[in-house]
Amino acid sequence: MHNSKQIAVMNSTLVSTGTEEKIWGGGNQPLKSSYGKLMMWFFIVSDALTFSGFLAAYGFSRFKFIDYWPIADEVFTHVPFLHGQELPMIYVAFMTFILIMSSVTMVLAVDAGHEMKKNKVIWYMFFTIIGGAIFVGSQAWEWATFIQGDYGAVQTKGGNILQFGTYKTIDGEEVFKRISVEDFATASHTERVQHENKNGLWFVDESALPAFSVSDVLHGLESHPEVLVRTQTINEEGEKTVLSRAASLEQVKNNGRRYVKGANLEVNEYGTPLFADFFFFITGFHGFHVLSGVVINIIIFFNVIIGTYERRKNYEMVEKVGLYWHFVDLVWVFVFTFFYLV
Repeated sequence: MHNSKQIAVMNSTLVSTGTEEKIWGGGNQPLKSSYGKLMMWFFIVSDALTFSGFLAAYGFSRFKFIDYWPIADEVFTHVPFLHGQELPMIYVAFMTFILIMSSVTMVLAVDAGHEMKKNKVIWYMFFTIIGGAIFVGSQAWEWATFIQGDYGAVQTKGGNILQFGTYKTIDGEEVFKRISVEDFATASHTERVQHENKNGLWFVDESALPAFSVSDVLHGLESHPEVLVRTQTINEEGEKTVLSRAASLEQVKNNGRRYVKGANLEVNEYGTPLFADFFFFITGFHGFHVLSGVVINIIIFFNVIIGTYERRKNYEMVEKVGLYWHFVDLVWVFVFTFFYLV
């Protein structure tokens, strides 16, 4: 009884002195933010932790296989409509610029919403949607190019990748340039055996047969003395190790397992398959976020057009989707740094 009286006195003191108001003071809008905005922040924090885990796993795997990891400048060299030209990172930089600019237009849309300027919100959100659509389309093109591959390679029995090329003189300096397997190997005209259950390859499609056998590549290599093998091991100069002519022939003859081209979840002509696994998973996960953001922006865009937020007397929904869009933009900065720059 005595304790309950003390608690009642303490509560009345808090109310009368206004201490409770000073401690919390949020009421229905803690930190002067609405429920919807707070929930968006909770989502962003949890999603940031998810991306952090993925990127940490990527960093750990790369550190573990640092001597065999593909060199980004040699992988991402493609630009649409410029086939055959090696322009490292140019198109990826363009994609990044577009996404950053779309974040700028989103900021402008939010500011216009605060000023209740409907037409400006419409235009800035339109530019944001266009930027997001260009980024998603560019990422889809990059995926298709990465899957298709460039030069082809031979996978060894140990799972390593053997690439092919020759030394060329460029500006007075000997530079190793990769060449396509198709340029020196000719597919044999021997009849291919149909896959059947009895030979244990019932799960392999005929369409999955490689364009060349290892013997085809070996015969082509023997016929072109200028062609050498480059392994996926990085030497002290930070470049892939190029073998001598004799070692090149020996590697293909004794260790060659199959011809591969492009990259997927099983093989990767550029190096260790783990790189392709992480690339597809993390960039795909981020691309899904961007695509979702584009869809949400389109919905908000049409709501702005029909005057939904004018009638509500606020454009808070634009601000909430803007928080999400800035988060997606920030995540791409880290993905871009991890995969393309480091």
